[in-house]
Amino acid sequence: MIIQRVVLNSRPGKNGNPVAENFRVEEFSLPDALNEGQVQVRTLYLSVDPYMRCKMNEDTGTDYLAPWQLAQVADGGGIGVVEESKHQKLTKGDFVTSFYWPWQTKAILDGNGLEKVDPQLVDGHLSYFLGAIGMPGLTSLIGVQEKGHISAGSNQTMVVSGAAGACGSLAGQIGHLLGCSRVVGICGTQEKCLFLTSELGFDAAVNYKTGNVAEQLREACPGGVDVYFDNVGGDISNAVISQMNENSHIILCGQISQYSNDVPYPPPLPPAVEAIRKERNITRERFTVLNYKDKFEPGILQLSQWFKEGKLKVKETMAKGLENMGVAFQSMMTGGNVGKQIVCISEDSSL
Repeated sequence: MIIQRVVLNSRPGKNGNPVAENFRVEEFSLPDALNEGQVQVRTLYLSVDPYMRCKMNEDTGTDYLAPWQLAQVADGGGIGVVEESKHQKLTKGDFVTSFYWPWQTKAILDGNGLEKVDPQLVDGHLSYFLGAIGMPGLTSLIGVQEKGHISAGSNQTMVVSGAAGACGSLAGQIGHLLGCSRVVGICGTQEKCLFLTSELGFDAAVNYKTGNVAEQLREACPGGVDVYFDNVGGDISNAVISQMNENSHIILCGQISQYSNDVPYPPPLPPAVEAIRKERNITRERFTVLNYKDKFEPGILQLSQWFKEGKLKVKETMAKGLENMGVAFQSMMTGGNVGKQIVCISEDSSL
């Protein structure tokens, strides 16, 4: 069977910005027969995420991410439907997901590496398993729970950078749900600012591309900052940290502004900002959601419940077609998405 797949065509270089041309589509032949334990799947949706920038380097800089190899198929979060099965627990028509889904129209995968999902948890929106009811949702929820130290009724202010992205848009809402009295988002367009305040319930939004970020933050957070959900790093984070209160907490989710720079993770703070952090006893600990696998199942159920109750609003930016994986990735890395960036590979007619 001839299928299409996306391979890594070139590396952007350690300090280069990724472009769509770093990827290419090619035809590939799948084996005709399945081995015991394997399933053939048709890909429905694929995810592009900031962490993938690290996988484009020969050395990802982290021990839990393997680099993509040149001329080899790329992979990431994906969801699809089983078309044929030689696995005991999976049958034709089952919907399955994996963090290591190859960027292919169809694939033959080891059934043990797949997780069956229930469409009812997402009211039939299967792509949500790659966003709000999936890894970004868990990252936001567990990050806020484990590193935010929020206690309801204690009048805490939370700031979220990259607030209109996959994790940021959820983290701000979760901050409110868990008891923050004020949530402020930082993003890069007026349209995104309006989206945060009018649709997601953020109390205020700061556009870092217009005006002085520090001044806008002072106005939006008159009582200082108690919890900072950091998706971006760099100058924006320095401005936030400078306004954080004593004994406050940074949730170190991502550093998208630094992923194309050859620096260690998490990147060190400038000396003046690091001095503020130490003086005010601000925690800034590395957060890796994969260390909390025991919390995944209850986390997914909590996120699903909030979504069904209308308390957690979900936003996606959807591209179509495998040939647009590189375009979608480049756009996501430069803030072109609102909410989770997804690529629809094929529609499913059985839903």
